[in-house]
Amino acid sequence: MERKVKGMAEDGNASSKSAGSNPQWTVPSIPIDSTELRVNLEQIRQKTGNSGDIIIREFTIGGSEEELQAAIIYVDGIVNNTTINQFVMEVLLNVMLSNEQRTLNDLVQVITDKIVPIGGLKTLVQWDELYDALLWGQTILLIDGSNEALAIATSGGEVRAIDEPGTDTSIRGSREGFVESLTTNISMVRRRIRNPNLWLESMTLGQVTHTRIGIMYINGIADDSIVEEAKRRLRKIKLDSILESGYIEKMIEDQSFTPFPTVLPTERPDTVAANLLEGKIAIMVDGTPFMLIIPAVFNQFFQITEDSYHRYDISVALRLLRIVMFIISMIGPSFYIAATTFHQEMIPTQLVISLVSQLEATPFTAFVEALLMEVIFEILREAGVRMPKAIGSAVSIVGALVIGQAAVQAGLVSTAMVIVVSLTAISSLATPVFSIAVSARLLRFLLMISAATFGFFGMILTLIMIIAHMCSLRSFGVPYMAPYSPMMHVKNSQIHAPLPIWMRHLIPKLMKKPTTEQVGDQDGT
Repeated sequence: MERKVKGMAEDGNASSKSAGSNPQWTVPSIPIDSTELRVNLEQIRQKTGNSGDIIIREFTIGGSEEELQAAIIYVDGIVNNTTINQFVMEVLLNVMLSNEQRTLNDLVQVITDKIVPIGGLKTLVQWDELYDALLWGQTILLIDGSNEALAIATSGGEVRAIDEPGTDTSIRGSREGFVESLTTNISMVRRRIRNPNLWLESMTLGQVTHTRIGIMYINGIADDSIVEEAKRRLRKIKLDSILESGYIEKMIEDQSFTPFPTVLPTERPDTVAANLLEGKIAIMVDGTPFMLIIPAVFNQFFQITEDSYHRYDISVALRLLRIVMFIISMIGPSFYIAATTFHQEMIPTQLVISLVSQLEATPFTAFVEALLMEVIFEILREAGVRMPKAIGSAVSIVGALVIGQAAVQAGLVSTAMVIVVSLTAISSLATPVFSIAVSARLLRFLLMISAATFGFFGMILTLIMIIAHMCSLRSFGVPYMAPYSPMMHVKNSQIHAPLPIWMRHLIPKLMKKPTTEQVGDQDGT
């Protein structure tokens, strides 16, 4: 059965999400009617509120006999001042006009011939085009007697230098991380995949912010139907502001009411390059170092690019360890609660005696102890993240040690509970992707309630419901638990385990069109 990606949106409500916008915040698409320089400049001043960072410099073009009044407008801080001073103003002030060169078209030809270092020149006839170019760092040239404007590419300004990523750290591999500049981020991916089939499509989202969005994929590897679905969902977004990629993530995911992430965020260029080579799609948002990878399956959140740099046996062992840590972070406290409350016969006798002696000295049940310790640790974790880096780690570590030791000595919690909660917290922190680690932290409390109510039976029933929910999820039409549910064979893919280098002579095609059709056939869609 052929898989129809156009029905993906029916699996969730993400593609139809929208938010209202205020029409007065947008610039109407009307032509520049007036040919008087004074009138056009006054309209720009009124529209921008005569802002101090909107620089307007009026001057005269031409010699003493033939002169034209002109002005350049740019936004201070987002332009390259050196380019404006040396390659724009200097050339314009030295342009000599004849009687036949009094129109903008003639002047554009003269400027084009002389401003060689400038990247691009564009003629603008609409007010919305003018303001859009102005706020993207271009310099606008207005000439008296013409109702057209000239946009000169002078984008620049201060941006954060390329540095090591703060979240996706690695022992071996690249130390480069994405920055807030979309142009810089695109170039870092281009340097890793030097292929003309690496395509980039741009669009602007946000009625007020006008945020640039880039959709990057490799033509011939990425599934065309998924690419079209991604662009369709992005075009349906109607928000006033797009300040971070999290805005986009919430609007394009297949299902919103789920604790599991279906879009993979990353700030590593090598991770984006590796996923592009597997047929994935990267969504880049200007103003944030976090890029989005789609589609994203569950096993992908435990796969890091560093696995390809180590030996095969080490990479397999480390990936299995990450999965085990995720399981421990999710079921650790609930397993202890169920075993000590309902199923003491499953615990060795000597250990039961030790646990009973500890529980007798505490006034609370195992569930209350676990809940108390988990809440305290979450508070310490949040405090450590929000506090300054110089003291944040020290406060979280010292706070955990002091509070844990004091709680045991005061008889509020048992020593075994402190060990269980500490092991759970360490496992949660060791999970490679933060978004999937947060999912385990949320589900941990649900499993604790089930274990405290029905023991292992309630815990297993809750786990079955969680797994069933995960199997029902889709990420742009791709089953979330693929390739395990539905079970399928994926050639040359590292989704199961990192392959040895001699087995990776072909590009993996997990998300290639034949694979998605195979998934659809087994899924019955």
